[in-house]
Amino acid sequence: MDLGFRGEVVDFYHRYRRGYPRAVIDALVEAFELTGDDIVIDLGCGTGQLALPIAERVRAVVGVDPEPDMLLRARQAAGERGMTNLSWMLGADTDIPALGALLGDRTVGAVTIGQALHWMNHDELFRALAPLARSGGGVAVVANGTPLWLQDTAWSRALRGCLEQWLGFEVGHACGTDEASRRRYRDSLTGAGFAVSEIGVDYGDELDLDQIVGGVYSALPVDRLPAPDRRPLFAEKIRHALERHRPFTEHVRVAMLIGRVGDEAVR
Repeated sequence: MDLGFRGEVVDFYHRYRRGYPRAVIDALVEAFELTGDDIVIDLGCGTGQLALPIAERVRAVVGVDPEPDMLLRARQAAGERGMTNLSWMLGADTDIPALGALLGDRTVGAVTIGQALHWMNHDELFRALAPLARSGGGVAVVANGTPLWLQDTAWSRALRGCLEQWLGFEVGHACGTDEASRRRYRDSLTGAGFAVSEIGVDYGDELDLDQIVGGVYSALPVDRLPAPDRRPLFAEKIRHALERHRPFTEHVRVAMLIGRVGDEAVR
């Protein structure tokens, strides 16, 4: 599967994509009662924004992504931190049955999916994941805030207008962070046999123009990136559109759907 997130996009993704506050990792550890004996799968792991901090709390993490360049950068990031308990698998949601055959049933403490579920067939995926989770374990669908161009602020609306003018089409896709998508995911988890709850972590941040431009680049497939010689113009258009709306304050809500497997499901 080629989603176009390769080459230069990987570096933008690694540098500018939001990380996860410690409170998010704490919430996931508490929700699934994760310990140093657990295995976690991070599906759609990107360059490791979620996989790496979780790996500090469990025995091992398997990061799965369909983009080889993403995995290479994630592996490099783990190496830079001296972390040796992460493995990286080239694959997609459709490869979960093969991973399950390798690990075995009831062996996984949690499967995390951070801002990637909109690329997947969630109904089939949740059914495939249910046999993997140990009692009390399960699936976490993590929405790490709203895309930069869809927030309810003046600077975000200005950014959206600028992007639509540059790209020539509307940029309304919420990447699975909207309420309708979250309801579908919740219903699908319930249908697959998980007991579902929701957890939220809120925080604020203030961005600069470089972070906003880089964040936009991190969300574009490589064939949509402005050519290198046009990037100064692109950045200048964004600066001109947003300048009067300073400060660029972002109110981020990390919304987690927690699907847990009970004792009765593993008998």
